[in-house]
Amino acid sequence: MNFAIPRNNNSDLVLYLWKIIDLPLISLNDLIFKIAYELFLQPPDKAKIFIEKCLKSNLLTEDNDGNLILSHSLHKKLKTWQKQRKAEILDKINSAKTITHLTNNFKKEETSSFSVLLKSFADKATLNRAALISNSAFNIKVFDSEKGIIDSTVSGSKEDHYIIEVNTNTKLLKHNCHDFETRRSKNKKFCKHLAKFFLVLRETNQDSAEFFLKDLAENINEWEFSF
Repeated sequence: MNFAIPRNNNSDLVLYLWKIIDLPLISLNDLIFKIAYELFLQPPDKAKIFIEKCLKSNLLTEDNDGNLILSHSLHKKLKTWQKQRKAEILDKINSAKTITHLTNNFKKEETSSFSVLLKSFADKATLNRAALISNSAFNIKVFDSEKGIIDSTVSGSKEDHYIIEVNTNTKLLKHNCHDFETRRSKNKKFCKHLAKFFLVLRETNQDSAEFFLKDLAENINEWEFSF
């Protein structure tokens, strides 16, 4: 939730209040109390004037018992926000579960060749950040261990997709996210995108994924990490 208070727009302020109140209706006195003494947005007299203005402009309406309810248009906006908020919370919960699952798997597979190879390029913090990236973020165009070539894109914070190119023949690993360009490439380490990329490859074909990681690890001095 954005906690910046929209003081200069009555419509946004009413919606802001209802996000906090989270009630279908509220009495006039209770709303004044919340605005003045719980949220400290306005003194009681100004809070009352504000509510009266909202009633006159149909941002708020009264039911048969005199309780205040949101206008139909603001109610729709509130429902849309609540759905988005629920989706965000579920996404964070699922991300946390994914991190736990990934961590547990690595503990179980500490001696597996794939885990050993991947951990030589990515620390625990990087793997945790990698877990937050969706598998669907990757568009693998070429994944050919016989030719030793991988060509893929991954969606990121930039408008354009990032590239991921791996070529065992020319010994070139190419990626262009900011973290890789400024930090990881210098030390020949993986950023979160590359770490997650190889986890995605493992799901497609573990032997092929290990083939590329093994070449990287065994011939690291010959490889160029570029962007």
